[in-house]
Amino acid sequence: MRRSPLHTTPPYEVEAALKRLGADLRTARLRRNVTMIEAAERLGVGREAIADAERGKPSTSVAIYAALLWSYGLIERLASLAEPLADEEGLRLASLDQRQRARVGQALDDDF
Repeated sequence: MRRSPLHTTPPYEVEAALKRLGADLRTARLRRNVTMIEAAERLGVGREAIADAERGKPSTSVAIYAALLWSYGLIERLASLAEPLADEEGLRLASLDQRQRARVGQALDDDF
């Protein structure tokens, strides 16, 4: 199976954000005095999944990140990540054209 470039060489900003999230999750785990094995058992995953998340590995499932946030009592922060009312660029664009969903444009036909 061929790996996606997003998993092997993500954009710098994505890689940095995942590493920061992983480090923050590690800090949260240590502050709660929870071992990787205990965290893994709570979530029903292997210890390696916890280690990968804490390293910010791009191929780690978003479900692992979300479950770790949940287990540390931080899940409400995930729900607000893409909050539509906090999306300044999206709000600006929406004020120009009030679309309800994106659509593929139709090609013009010059056959009369």
